[in-house]
Amino acid sequence: MRELFPFRKSFAFRWIGLICRMLKGHRSMAAAIQGRGRCLWRAMPPPPPSLLHFAIPIRYSSHNAQAQSPLSSSSAATAAGADSADADPNEKAASASAAAAGSGGGKHLWRNFKIMMFLTTTAASAGVAYATYAYSTVDIEDKIATLRSSTGKRSLGDNLLHRVQEALYSTSVQAAVATAELYLKMRKAIEDQVRGFTAPSSDKLLPDLPPNEQHVYTLVVDLNETLVYSDWKRDRGWGTFKRPGVDAFLEQLAQFYEIVIYSDQLNFYVDPILERLDQKGCIRYRLTRDATQYINGKHLRDLSKLNRDPAKILYLSGHAPESCLQLENAVPIKPWKLESDDTALLDLLPFLEFVARQRPPDVRAVLASYQGQDIATEFRERTRQNLRRMQERKQQSRFWRGSGVNQTNQ
Repeated sequence: MRELFPFRKSFAFRWIGLICRMLKGHRSMAAAIQGRGRCLWRAMPPPPPSLLHFAIPIRYSSHNAQAQSPLSSSSAATAAGADSADADPNEKAASASAAAAGSGGGKHLWRNFKIMMFLTTTAASAGVAYATYAYSTVDIEDKIATLRSSTGKRSLGDNLLHRVQEALYSTSVQAAVATAELYLKMRKAIEDQVRGFTAPSSDKLLPDLPPNEQHVYTLVVDLNETLVYSDWKRDRGWGTFKRPGVDAFLEQLAQFYEIVIYSDQLNFYVDPILERLDQKGCIRYRLTRDATQYINGKHLRDLSKLNRDPAKILYLSGHAPESCLQLENAVPIKPWKLESDDTALLDLLPFLEFVARQRPPDVRAVLASYQGQDIATEFRERTRQNLRRMQERKQQSRFWRGSGVNQTNQ
């Protein structure tokens, strides 16, 4: 047994005495327990006699209690003073040093306990943060399964020490598995709650299109710095300004598209702006922050939740790469910040009207041909080239017709 438990009983009794002194402060209990362990407090002197030891014999031996009570009190006090005066100074010093050592040991133990709890809590918090950042729930489940299966692969030896070690290892592994399962359960519950705030409010953000409008394309438009601009100044507070050409832009494209405003702002910000901006009812639907996907601190538009054919969706935004998950549907435009000579919306009208009239089978292929270029400028250039080709063809056809007439006349 000494090999497995090499410590002495005096060590255990000493710690038990310290804990009793720290928690309850009963010196007699601590001294009684420590006396068994041959510690320093074994030779503590008994407590001094109290007043009651002297008052009781005098009180019951006198015939007149009222007359003798002051005398008994004074004699008891005198006897107590004499006993305290007769006490050995070395014993007093020993008792005082033992009391100081006991109180100091209790304070030191309590301080070490608080430090240990703080370090344990910090390490556990750091471990949970790292596991949440570095591993997914599937990875953690695989590691838990591997750790659980490792407990049954270790063989037990004939030695008692090996059996004790295996029992301790199995217990520690089971405790680690239980802790990991509790963490995984709490993490899934928290992720489910957070997903309710980060995911769009519905898988179908828009109602179904009527049967007679299945051919209509959907134009999704961002609000801030695309159609309007909002800023704050001390003299006037918050102010919202319309982009030049926004009224003509909405009125013209409402004839060809289903216009949807998709903003990452809240309802109380979007609704008042659109009520003043769209007084003619060109905008069919409004989608705000609760319809966005929250990823890495950003509210992104998820066009796959619109309940529309992705091949017939165009997303117009001044911040398309940073605000949309489906970049193949994006129509980038220069962000507007109160430039008075801005004509970006009006410049895009010919391209958007062309797409709506031609009805390509997949608008994403058309947008891919303009990737990395200004769509309005490139469309104008392509239109000029097409007109030039058409004029050349007409001239060639007139030339061949004229030559054919001359041959027939001859």
